[in-house]
Amino acid sequence: MATIPLKIEDKEVSLPVITGSEGEKAIDIRSLRQDTGYITYDDGYGNTGSCLSNITYIDGEAGILRYRGYPIEQLAEQSSFVEVIYLIIYGELPTAAQRARFSGLLTEHAPLREGLIRFIQGFPRDSHPMALLSSSFNALGAYYPHLVANTLNVDKPQFDEAAAIAISKVRTIAAHSYRVAHGLKLNYPNPDLGYCENFLHLMFSQPYRDYVAKPEVAAAVNLFLLLHADHEQNCSTSTVRMVASSGANLFASVSSGVNALWGPLHGGANMAVIEMLKHIHADHDDGTRFIQAAKTGQGHRLMGFGHRVYKNFDPRAQIIKKSFYKALTSLGIKDDPLLNIAMKLEEIALNDDYFISRKLYPNVDFYSGLIMRAIGIPVDMYTVMFAIGRMPGWVAHWHEVATTPKLKIHRPRQIYTGPAKRDFVPMASRG
Repeated sequence: MATIPLKIEDKEVSLPVITGSEGEKAIDIRSLRQDTGYITYDDGYGNTGSCLSNITYIDGEAGILRYRGYPIEQLAEQSSFVEVIYLIIYGELPTAAQRARFSGLLTEHAPLREGLIRFIQGFPRDSHPMALLSSSFNALGAYYPHLVANTLNVDKPQFDEAAAIAISKVRTIAAHSYRVAHGLKLNYPNPDLGYCENFLHLMFSQPYRDYVAKPEVAAAVNLFLLLHADHEQNCSTSTVRMVASSGANLFASVSSGVNALWGPLHGGANMAVIEMLKHIHADHDDGTRFIQAAKTGQGHRLMGFGHRVYKNFDPRAQIIKKSFYKALTSLGIKDDPLLNIAMKLEEIALNDDYFISRKLYPNVDFYSGLIMRAIGIPVDMYTVMFAIGRMPGWVAHWHEVATTPKLKIHRPRQIYTGPAKRDFVPMASRG
């Protein structure tokens, strides 16, 4: 095994080098504190490998995203969200029999227990849907006590059941939260519909008038969810793994992921795109003045362009852009003021040397926010849509942690910067 020598004061240690399957190299520092008394400092863990994982590979410099080795472009073109769920969770693309069984589990577990429905209906109508989603997932543990034993010994039939419950019920809970917020009667899942079509039915069907999704709309939702199914060690996924390392059950762990995703710096990017477009529209601007102000640093931040991980282009954006335009055509949307502004921003950014030289291309959030708006999903539901898509990744990462032999609970260190030791001051002597 290759090693890296490190000299600290008068001591030299050899640190092992770990090489990933795609050639990534990491220095193994697990024994550093024990051998030298030192720890490393990496604010935000931006340069720290927190785990070994078999699920997702990202090369931000080259714009590469792969699930279990499969390029995202191939999966988007040839697969479906349900098939990708199976791939991400179980490691391989399903056979016809495996897919049929898995789809059957999703259909079986789509409805909610009546008690959980009453729980959701008990929230105030102005509650944020992410609050309902997080709370409901914690509550799921009360309805499936045989699946919440705090143990890392994962029984396969029980895991299959728990995974199907999480994947299937997340869309039902999400749709119910929307209906409650709008004072609408709840819809029940239709076992004859596919995953995405069923979600749209749960959201938008009205008494005596079922919502039948246009194929292009269902395809756009399918693609949106597929492209968000996992994205390596982001904030919410790392949170799920952290909670899972304590032995917490699947429902409690993914609930923590929902809470992390709720933060505007993580799951709110596509919402921010729409809010930016509304601001531009309210300012009677077609986007030109806004772009100019952003270039000079005098205006608001340009949302939906560039990406923290992808330093060249976001491969998901190129894929979802095509589906976005197909959905618009099928819905007959031609003259939406926010859409017009968005297209103007896209045109400028793809042709302006300022953006090209800085590689500030439209990312997946730019197009996904526009898709959600076109379909009729309200802005406060955008992060919930993100959570539905990301659920397979959270489940897979929970399982990866739960099946790791001799796993240690995650426990980062810190550099203490508070007061040094001092003596207690009696009340009478204080200031």
